[in-house]
Amino acid sequence: MNGLIDGRIRIACAAWLATVAAAGALLPLIDGSDWMVQAAILLAAQTCVGMVLRWRGLHPAVTVGAQAAVSLMLLTLVTAPTYAVGGVLPGPSTFERFGVLLRAGAEDIGRYVAPAPATDGIRMMVFGGVLLIGLLVDVLAVTTRSAASAGLPLLALYSVAAGVAQDGPGWPYFLLAAAGYLVLLLAEGRDRLTRWGRFFAGHGPGHGMAPNDHALAAGPRARAGRRIGAVTLGIAVLAPAALPSLGEGLLDLDGSGRGGRGGPGDVVSVNPVVALQDQLNQQQDRTVLTYRTTSAEQSEMYLRLIALDQFTGEEWRSSRWYESDTPTPPWRVPGLSDEVATTPVTTTIQVADYYAQESLPVPYPATFVTVEGNWLFDRGTQTLVTNQNGRTSAGAGYEIEHLLVEPTADQLAAAPAASRELVDYYTRVPENLPEQVALTALDVTSGAANDFERAMALQDWFTQDGGFRYDTTVASGNGTQAIANFLQQREGFCVHFAFTMAAMARTLGIPSQVAVGFTPGTRQPGGSYEVGVHNAHAWPELYFQSVGWVRFEPTPGQGSAPAYTRPEPSQPSEERPEEQPEQTSPTEPEPSQQPTPTDLCQRDANAAGCQDREETPESDRREAGLPVWPIVWGGGGLLLVLLVAVPPLWRSRLRTRRLGGDGALPAWRELLDSAWDFGITPLPSETPRQAADRIVRVAELPAEPAAAIHRVADAVERALYAPGAGPVAVPLAEDVRAVVAGLRGTARRWARLRAVLAPRSAIRVMRGVTAWRADAARRVAAALPARLRRRHPAA
Repeated sequence: MNGLIDGRIRIACAAWLATVAAAGALLPLIDGSDWMVQAAILLAAQTCVGMVLRWRGLHPAVTVGAQAAVSLMLLTLVTAPTYAVGGVLPGPSTFERFGVLLRAGAEDIGRYVAPAPATDGIRMMVFGGVLLIGLLVDVLAVTTRSAASAGLPLLALYSVAAGVAQDGPGWPYFLLAAAGYLVLLLAEGRDRLTRWGRFFAGHGPGHGMAPNDHALAAGPRARAGRRIGAVTLGIAVLAPAALPSLGEGLLDLDGSGRGGRGGPGDVVSVNPVVALQDQLNQQQDRTVLTYRTTSAEQSEMYLRLIALDQFTGEEWRSSRWYESDTPTPPWRVPGLSDEVATTPVTTTIQVADYYAQESLPVPYPATFVTVEGNWLFDRGTQTLVTNQNGRTSAGAGYEIEHLLVEPTADQLAAAPAASRELVDYYTRVPENLPEQVALTALDVTSGAANDFERAMALQDWFTQDGGFRYDTTVASGNGTQAIANFLQQREGFCVHFAFTMAAMARTLGIPSQVAVGFTPGTRQPGGSYEVGVHNAHAWPELYFQSVGWVRFEPTPGQGSAPAYTRPEPSQPSEERPEEQPEQTSPTEPEPSQQPTPTDLCQRDANAAGCQDREETPESDRREAGLPVWPIVWGGGGLLLVLLVAVPPLWRSRLRTRRLGGDGALPAWRELLDSAWDFGITPLPSETPRQAADRIVRVAELPAEPAAAIHRVADAVERALYAPGAGPVAVPLAEDVRAVVAGLRGTARRWARLRAVLAPRSAIRVMRGVTAWRADAARRVAAALPARLRRRHPAA
């Protein structure tokens, strides 16, 4: 019976591990990882309920029903505690709340792309789904003993991540899920072997198997099973990559997420930062797009592909601030006030068939993009991006409505402070950023009076005063060490200049990011412009309230310096043309063309009521839903403390009570439980003398503890069969302690640790609770009819 219970416990633990491993594939889909820990804790509670009820021998249907009920209460606790009785018992209002959360989760899934914020609705769907899958796996693997069938719900859970993630969950998550399933199969196989085949070590009749006998019996076949599983898993991983006819294979080992390859000479770039240096070093300047524009300032026609707003220390990357619903035109331009001169511009772009990007190159700031197909809106870059259906920019033709923003140097110098939240987000630098970067920035800008002058000082230092040299053959890199090396060697290309200036600006408290895209290109005879791979470029953008994101050009000899960074030419007072201002800034734009309404928050982001505006990816995702992790962490931590502390405390109290008296039977029970704690299970069919012999033999006790255990066994036999033989000469408590010391001395370190922290005999607590509950139920059942008779006497 004990072997059967141990086997079910192993399979239940393996089922929990397999479900958690498969759920790990959801990590790329949801921002953060705290929800994963919470889901694992909830799943562990569900598994523990099933283990305890199976140990009590309850009917499988009762066990599964109890697991489902506990799962529902746990789900209520972490998602809708204020709508439940006592925070755990669900009622009608709880299920209404579930419906609201499910609808909100579905909307969040449609609104965000991976990694989506862990909103209340998404957490509800994830927790409920993981608990449901975990229950199905537990029922199939433990109740029906069909671990192979349990792979179906695990596959369904993994397939969600594989189908939703843009590039798939990645091969590490596949290996993790496969390893969890393999552990489940091995646990069931071991249980089958121990139940089908018995290996007798020759101890003779009446003796149980030694602790290692089951492992010896199953060893060769279990090892063979592990080898077969490992080989099969290896073939599944490597075979798709080794067969070209299967495309990129199951795991997409190159990380591109694209199954096919372009033809000869195709320019297919999934990561514009990685591809930028290769494009600049190509011998042939191939055209990637052409455009026509109504802009009068062709030098300002920089085309943005992506804005990199996060600096992790290893790389600059985009926060992927995507939304599935494109805003109503005209799109709002963050931070731009109507006090700044703007001119509406229309530009049409045709991308070459061989140039594939996830986003559409557009001038900044775009106020609307007209293009065929379904696209996502990238709020950070103010453009459209692919919606994970395989669509790219290759061959796309589209029209952009955008603005030519022309701030003056005075406006930038007098720009008010941005919101505290925006400054905090866009000035973050990694802890491992060398101190040299900040010190150099302070030194270069020592004479500046405001942020604009500091930005100008940095740009001039890179382009004129710092002695930097442009070189596209320098090794690319965007981490903190690459920035430090660049400041020391002072040679690199646009990536180095842009990343370093943005990092230095952040150390000065100026919000900054890096944009990657193209310079304006070359004008053609027909009036269009061609942009080639040699126009690939990266530049820093600094944020100034009332203007928004402002481009700077620190790369010497590349691109064009913005007008507001160039010295103003002296103009004769007599011959100034009067028509000039009418082209640069229309004073009364039509209502349909008004791109940026007058807004107090655009002039002063720290004014009353302006602090809660969604100005960063972080604030947008935080407002999407409040996390419930404090409840789960608190409840999970308390549960963990109870699970760890209760068994040793109960054993200590019970040991003190048993050894505090003079009876032989309490001392004998304590001795048997102590041996059980060290892995020697008591057998009810053994006499005290047989039990003592087996404990001495299995534990290999030395002479003194062996003599002590036989003295206790003799005392028990006298108490049972010769109660009038007189008291025991030696105190049995000392003998029991001597036996426990012997068991501890011969046991391994892990066995000693488990005997203290997780004693096996603590299972008697559950037996005691069950007996108390049964006795209470009998008393209630006996008292209830009497009370009913007193309330309703016979007529």
